[in-house]
Amino acid sequence: MKFLDEAKIYVRSGRGGAGSVSFRREKFVEYGGPDGGDGGRGGDVILEAEENLNTLIDFRYQQHFKAEIGMHGMGRNRTGRAGKSVIIKVPVGTQVLQEDRETLIVDMIEPGQQYVLCHGGDGGRGNTHFKSSTNQAPRRAEEGWPNEEMWVWLRLKLIADAGLVGLPNAGKSTFLAASSAARPKIADYPFTTLHPQLGVVSVDDGEFVLADIPGLIEGASEGKGIGTRFLGHIERCEVLLHLIDCADEDPVGTYRTVREELDNYAEELIDKPEVVALSKADQLLPEMVEEQRQILEKGIGKQVFVVSGATQQGVTEIHRKLRAHILEERRRRAEENQDDEGFQP
Repeated sequence: MKFLDEAKIYVRSGRGGAGSVSFRREKFVEYGGPDGGDGGRGGDVILEAEENLNTLIDFRYQQHFKAEIGMHGMGRNRTGRAGKSVIIKVPVGTQVLQEDRETLIVDMIEPGQQYVLCHGGDGGRGNTHFKSSTNQAPRRAEEGWPNEEMWVWLRLKLIADAGLVGLPNAGKSTFLAASSAARPKIADYPFTTLHPQLGVVSVDDGEFVLADIPGLIEGASEGKGIGTRFLGHIERCEVLLHLIDCADEDPVGTYRTVREELDNYAEELIDKPEVVALSKADQLLPEMVEEQRQILEKGIGKQVFVVSGATQQGVTEIHRKLRAHILEERRRRAEENQDDEGFQP
């Protein structure tokens, strides 16, 4: 299945049905009177977050979604049938934006979450509603209320707990494959990953979701390489794992290059907790790897781990470190929510 994380669609709800002008025509009833029924309500356009979807590719083949209009009212006080609503299923993590691609309408982050994007029009009233002591035979009914329509953008931001960042060919896909059942493409040339990959990592008695995105290069924020198009998929992550090839000639410069591109994209990414590791440790002698680790640690002022996806060296240690950050962020967020609920303005 192809991966698509942006799509533009047109949605239109159903207009309400018109009310009816009708009069009773019954034998032995001398004075009949009005009996026009109301029009039916138009259908809504409803978004629903679906847990089993992970791409917007379906919207490449269908861009228009129109709900059914309400039926008109009929005699004998019969109300018209309501129009059928349209339910659009989107992946969990989909943001819905207005046509300007900036104004957020709704963020679909919970499985089963529903949101009415366009409300159907109410049905018009039949002539029964307009009867009075001075107008006992009204020949007036209402038209149905108008519908709503709009163009919207769907933007998918995958739901993951931890995100992998680094230059192309830094060993991110190999680490993801060693950590989970995911099978990303692995090769010895840059940009083997062309779209985000997700994997479920099991460590000790828990699990978390790890996301691998295409590598960043210097100038990615200006559109070089694949650019920063896929960085949105790690905006929701609790922690970032920054991998640097242990054979890199300038690991400190490489680290700063990636951090600069993250900062140019969004400040919230640069502020996230980060775990730094030298990857592909199996390709150098242990003393050379240790020398690189010390150089990087001194240059960035952070603890640096050593990992090899091919031999599983240090993989479990990294998993535990990532999970500790994830649990800490969840605990902090839960405390903030409790404080907000307890505050009474």
